[in-house]
Amino acid sequence: MAPTPPKDRQNRYTYAQAGVDIDAGNELVRMIGPLAASTRRPGSDAALGGFGGLFDLAACGFKDPVLVAANDGVGTKLKVAIDADRHDTVGIDLVAMSVNDLVVQGAEPLFFLDYYATGKLHVDVARDVVAGIAEGCRQAGCALIGGETAEMPGMYAKGDYDLAGFAVGAVERTKILPRGDVAPGDVLLGLASSGFHSNGFSLVRRIVEDNRISYSAPFPGGDGASIGEVLLAPTRIYVKAMLKAIRETEAVKAMAHITGGGFVENIPRVLPEGIDVEIDGASWTMPPVFRWLMELGGIDDTEMGRTFNCGIGMVVVVREDQALEVSDALAEAGETVCRIGRLVEATGGPRVAIRGALGSGK
Repeated sequence: MAPTPPKDRQNRYTYAQAGVDIDAGNELVRMIGPLAASTRRPGSDAALGGFGGLFDLAACGFKDPVLVAANDGVGTKLKVAIDADRHDTVGIDLVAMSVNDLVVQGAEPLFFLDYYATGKLHVDVARDVVAGIAEGCRQAGCALIGGETAEMPGMYAKGDYDLAGFAVGAVERTKILPRGDVAPGDVLLGLASSGFHSNGFSLVRRIVEDNRISYSAPFPGGDGASIGEVLLAPTRIYVKAMLKAIRETEAVKAMAHITGGGFVENIPRVLPEGIDVEIDGASWTMPPVFRWLMELGGIDDTEMGRTFNCGIGMVVVVREDQALEVSDALAEAGETVCRIGRLVEATGGPRVAIRGALGSGK
């Protein structure tokens, strides 16, 4: 039998005294309900509050679907958001990192789940984060059907929080990418990125800190934007444009989402053995934020190419005689597209060869 505590200690402890505020959690759920509702799509009413989120796959019109799942986080870009006290964009990043991975397999994102963890729940901060998540879901055309908020005193430094996201999509079995006809002679189309997206921020932060630069300082030539605002530009979501091009042209053979590892690690993931990549580094111009970081940190082309997207966030593989058709479809959907390279027969050397100065535009 458990000992009875002294009368002066009875009813002394509460969950709130331990650092967990149930009322704040309930208030957050109330505030984010309309945000989730704004992401409704066929298959989901995007209502929150149940023990699980429901999705009706039959309502989406697939005939022989295969489900595709992806999960990711935002990484140490969160520290930039926390230090800059701006939390309304990292939710877009969270969605983007997973749904861009889905679409490279030809899948349409259907629904999204999020996980928000912190030591002390600040409702306004969490609400801004979830507002970004909802915006990312709207951009991707998927429903925010649930998530989890965890308040864990002692697990995080004051003001810190962490995010994880989980996306599920579907693709017709006969439309799964990459296709089996990827071959030497195919060309690579590059879709412009919006900046660093959500990769390489451990290096970005190290360079900024070592140079004692404030995130509130104006970005050089940034038309009044601060360094923090430029670095926090949300990851571009390519889903709707890519699905349009895939369905209208039926010419997309493969895609690679350029995340951590840059061109060197990501493009070979969608290629069969025996095929290498030649990239023309002068075929596009890197955005100013990349040049700024290169000069500030003395980073060479090799390190840039294996760490950052360098201005190209998605690579699309197409047959050469269909490249213009696909480029036009993507441009009509709002993407900036350029031809950045081609596939060649393997030579036994590096699988990805970059010719010329990376992103030099000349």
